[in-house]
Amino acid sequence: MQPPIIEACNIIKTFRVGNADVPVLDVLSFSIQAGEFVGIVGPSGNGKSTLLNLITGIDRPTAGEMRVNGRPIHRMSEDQLAAWRSTDVGIVFQFFQLLPALSLRKNIILPMDIAGKYTPRERRARAMDLLTLVGLADQADKLPSMVSGGQQQRAAIARALANDPPLLVGDEPTGNLDSQTAQHVFALFDKLVAQGKTVLLVTHDQDLAQRVPRCLEIVNGRIARDERLTRDRTAPSTRSLVSAGV
Repeated sequence: MQPPIIEACNIIKTFRVGNADVPVLDVLSFSIQAGEFVGIVGPSGNGKSTLLNLITGIDRPTAGEMRVNGRPIHRMSEDQLAAWRSTDVGIVFQFFQLLPALSLRKNIILPMDIAGKYTPRERRARAMDLLTLVGLADQADKLPSMVSGGQQQRAAIARALANDPPLLVGDEPTGNLDSQTAQHVFALFDKLVAQGKTVLLVTHDQDLAQRVPRCLEIVNGRIARDERLTRDRTAPSTRSLVSAGV
């Protein structure tokens, strides 16, 4: 068996509030294999987003070890983390965070420019390939404000894939979308997993959580449930959902 793409070992995270240390994650351990689709669920304020920040290197554990794709990211410097994030992990946010003055195509090219990956011609071609993947090739030259929320989120997913990271993480990526659009975006994540990506999502949407093959429930900073679910593979294909144009 291949080593896990994510390995958390005895993770503790506390935050200083006034004169007290407030625990957020309490001796948390788990592993995720490459190619898994995992949802992180649980009540608000119980550590889900904090855990995602530790996995992406945005924050550091107070104690314990976090390894991603074999790298001990808890030991890396800020410069090393920035370089690692640009190539090894794609992050999708709830509120899209596309640059409003750039077209969808240029939003996707930008991470490749920053990382110095691919030639200029390859970057342009890859951006169009990714827009085609998410069903937005015909919207490539539009500004984010000119397309729907669902289209902006799909463009944000394409941007997260720009440098071909093995891991894609989302912090409530459907939380700002209506239920139908959320289903389309979820279907796109499903397609990416089928193509070999590892996808990790924080979500409050119970309907979507029930469709993820594996759920980690975080309660009071601990794993209350780690469950693999049976999914209906006869559901409509991702391609048909994305082509609906939401």
